[in-house]
Amino acid sequence: MIVLFTDFGLAGPYTGQVQAVLQQQAPGIPAISLFSDLTPFDIEAAAVLLPAYTRTLPPGSVCLCVVDPGVGSSRQGCVLQADGRWYVGPDEGLFTYIERRSNRTTSFCLPDNEAASPSFHGRDIFAPATAYLARNGRASERWGACKLHSRVDWPDELYRVVYLDRFGNAITGVRASSVAETTMLQVNGHALQHATTFADVEVGQAFWYENSNGLVEIAVNQGSASDLLGITTASIIRF
Repeated sequence: MIVLFTDFGLAGPYTGQVQAVLQQQAPGIPAISLFSDLTPFDIEAAAVLLPAYTRTLPPGSVCLCVVDPGVGSSRQGCVLQADGRWYVGPDEGLFTYIERRSNRTTSFCLPDNEAASPSFHGRDIFAPATAYLARNGRASERWGACKLHSRVDWPDELYRVVYLDRFGNAITGVRASSVAETTMLQVNGHALQHATTFADVEVGQAFWYENSNGLVEIAVNQGSASDLLGITTASIIRF
């Protein structure tokens, strides 16, 4: 399958144009929109979400990953093979955590395409490369091996909110396995206890828990953590 992981949004033409290229160049291969509303321009937030939400995809899956504030600059397009899955996107640090948390990786740089729009590499460079991988299951001979731009300065755990879902739940960049369940989470002056799931607390109560993808998430039973606690994607958390 092809999996879309972008900040393009569903409104407007961008996701649709990418899907049209995939449909034309990889017909019959399903394209799943995993994230279309990542925080715009926030490469670090997207990078920490990427391994958490693609780790259970079957081998051979091809992830088209675009959070690309540097589009049109000298940054390179790239392909990463990590533990049997493929990742295509800009080489701006987006694949830092995938590389760091994978057992086997191989990376390639995509050649320039003079016909590509300088402002829409997602459609003109990354989507065709994604379609090629989905059709062939291997890297093209035109792609040279290279070392990716890995952000060694980024911490293993990102102690901030990286995504707000439609319910107002706040996903953080911290793996729950790194935190003891007895620890209190601090955010915006609020101290929150751990719970296993929503039904373990009273309606309207805020808490933190391990979400279904292994990350620390802040929630309110039948309410919005974003509204109740004033949380944004810039909110810092502490334990």
